[in-house]
Amino acid sequence: MKIKSLITGISGQDGAYLAQFLLKKGHAVTGVLSEGHQHSLQRLKILGIADHVQLLSCRLTDIDSVQKLLSQLQPDEAYNLAAISSVGLSFEKPDETMQYNTLSVIALLEAVRRLGLNTKIYQASSSEMFGNAADLPTTEGSPLNPISPYAISKVVGHLLVKNYRSAYKIFCCSGILFNHESVLRPANFVTKKILSTAARISKGSREKLKLGNITIKRDWGYAPQYVQGMWLMLQQSKPDDYIIASGHTHSLQEFVELTFKNLGLRWEEHVEVDKGLYRPSDIAVTLGDASKAKTQMGWEYNMPFVDLVSTLVKEELSL
Repeated sequence: MKIKSLITGISGQDGAYLAQFLLKKGHAVTGVLSEGHQHSLQRLKILGIADHVQLLSCRLTDIDSVQKLLSQLQPDEAYNLAAISSVGLSFEKPDETMQYNTLSVIALLEAVRRLGLNTKIYQASSSEMFGNAADLPTTEGSPLNPISPYAISKVVGHLLVKNYRSAYKIFCCSGILFNHESVLRPANFVTKKILSTAARISKGSREKLKLGNITIKRDWGYAPQYVQGMWLMLQQSKPDDYIIASGHTHSLQEFVELTFKNLGLRWEEHVEVDKGLYRPSDIAVTLGDASKAKTQMGWEYNMPFVDLVSTLVKEELSL
């Protein structure tokens, strides 16, 4: 029989790539769309898999609703990717971010516990949990120091997974993913803003690309490679938490420079720094150590930064 995999947040970047990956593995994939939220299936259509997954609706922050769904599906694996995932938006809507990103985790874990299922759970944690880390690169054991409402909500989810794993022996893992990009990124992410604006400028638009702090440095990777790490976590004999990262850090300015260079343009002629776009608090540098994922799961990242940006530019132009 096919392995039954459930993905919350299937309409997002990671959900779409993960669904594509699992379908290639021969899984029966069910995507869960959160009730009360607007969803676009455009990413699933771009990947050509919209007709190959089952799509259901559920109130993901309500334990009884999630319990009913799990009782019906009896999934072997559940990947919890649904979240309000924008750091910037979390400063504007901290209450919604906290409620959705924490209650949805509790609902899934508690539903599995109540039903006594053997469902293996993947929880999407985030490198944002570490904040401005004192020691780099960060490891799974580095202190958590969240500096945004989004990061705080992810810390709560992360700790809930640890609690249910130890208290109830549920097979649940947290994937601590550092920044991972693709053409499927939502428009409110800065990398997508850079790529889409630069692509329009290359085709004749006279607009300016307005950015906030371009000195920040991030550990950037390619999203399609990162979803393999999610799957690998649920294939281990024991549940644990893993960092998924490239192990290299680059500034936002470098990302901008390479993007415009790939389009034959000088970035200085098209970019304006707007201090009004600075966040109330921001992380200066992120850098992850994924050696545990390599040693224990065999996951390893292999795309240099220059190739990442080149790939992203080509994908953006192809749209």
